Amino acid sequence: MHHFLVCTALAASLLSFTVAAQAQSAEQYRDDALSIDRLIDENYAYLDRFADGKAPAGARMQVEAEAVKDARSLLRYAERRLSTLADHHAITGSSFSDSRALVPSYSDLWIERIGGVYRVMAVRDDSPADTSGIVVGDRVVQIDNRPVGQAVADFWSDLGVTPPPEGEAYAARVLAAGRRDRPRILTVQSGNDAPRTLSLPSLYAVERAERGPVTVARTADGLTIRINDSLGDDATLAAFDQAMQQARAGETVTIDLRDTPGGGNTVIARAIMGWFVSEPRPYQVHRYMAEERRTSIPRQWIEQVLPREGRHHTGPVKVRVGRWTGSMGEGLAIGLDALGAEVRGCPMAGLLGAIYDYRLEHSGLVIKLPTERLSSVSGLPREHFSCIPA
Repeated sequence: MHHFLVCTALAASLLSFTVAAQAQSAEQYRDDALSIDRLIDENYAYLDRFADGKAPAGARMQVEAEAVKDARSLLRYAERRLSTLADHHAITGSSFSDSRALVPSYSDLWIERIGGVYRVMAVRDDSPADTSGIVVGDRVVQIDNRPVGQAVADFWSDLGVTPPPEGEAYAARVLAAGRRDRPRILTVQSGNDAPRTLSLPSLYAVERAERGPVTVARTADGLTIRINDSLGDDATLAAFDQAMQQARAGETVTIDLRDTPGGGNTVIARAIMGWFVSEPRPYQVHRYMAEERRTSIPRQWIEQVLPREGRHHTGPVKVRVGRWTGSMGEGLAIGLDALGAEVRGCPMAGLLGAIYDYRLEHSGLVIKLPTERLSSVSGLPREHFSCIPA
C-alpha cells in the first residue's frame, strides 16, 4: 500500500536557500542569473551534443534572466535554464515543492520516442506505474490530458528553444514523472486495447518500505547483495563489508545495482570493488573539459581501485543493472566489468559525466553540472556502455 507524505525535506531545501539569500539585492540576483550561461559554456562537458557546440539559449531565456529579482525568481529561472540542456544530470541544488520530479531518481517510467511514438521501455519495480499495470511496450498517449506529442512540443515552446538531440524523449520522461506536489494523469495504450487513463501519485509522496543500505539473499546461484539506492550513504561501506563476510570461498557474488538512481560517491564504489582485486586495477577514465577549453591542453586520467587489507573474495562476480542504475551506479558497473565481472541488464540510465557543484556568487544557489566526461577503461563513453541484455 502507498502512503502519502509531506515533502518537508524539499520545503527545507528551498527555505534554507531563501533565508541565506535574503540580504542580496535584486541586481545581484540578476547577475547570478546571467552568470549561468557562462558557467555552462566554461564547465559543461558535453557541449558537443549540440550542433554548434553551444548550449541552446533563446531570447526568452535572456528575458527571463534579466527579469530575475529575488531568490524565488532566480531558482525558477535556473531550473528552466538547465532544462534546455535536456540532460537529467544537470540540476539545481535547491527546489520548490512544485518543481518537476528528478529523473531517474523520482521517476517510474523510462520513455523513448520511437518512430514518432512515445513508448515505455522500462517500468520501475514496485512503483505506482508498475502496480497500475503499465508494462514495457505500452504507448504513452496523453500526459495530464494532453496528447503526448503536444505536451512535449509545449514543453520546449515554453522554454523558447528548439529541442536539442534526444530532447523529445527527455521531455516525455520529465513530464511523465510529473510535479513533486501532485499526481500525474497518464493515458497509456497496450497494443490494440482501448487507452487507459490513470492517476498516479508523485514518487515524492510515496513512502518506500524501510530498508537498510543493502539487502542480502542467498540462492542456489550464490550470494546476492542489492544496493538500496545507497551509494552516497557512508553506512553502505560497513553494510557491504558485513554482507561480504557471508560469502563462501569461491562462491558467486551478485551485486544488484538496479535501484541506484541517486548516484553516490567513488569512495563507496571503490570500497565495493576493492573486495575483488588483489592489485591496483583501472576502472574508469576521466576527462576534464573545462581545463581543456581554457588552455587547449587536454587533461585525462585513469582512476584505479586498490585492494583492501583483509577483505578479498576470489569467486565469480555478477552485476545486475537497468534503467534505474544511475551515475555512480553506472560507474560501479563499468568498473566491475573492467575487473572481469559479468554485467547484465543494459541499458542503464545513461547519465552524463561526473557532476561538480557550482555556487553562484551572490545568492549561494548551487548549480550541478556534468563537468568530467567519463569512460570505461576501453575508452567507451560511460553513457554508451553496453552489456548482456536482461
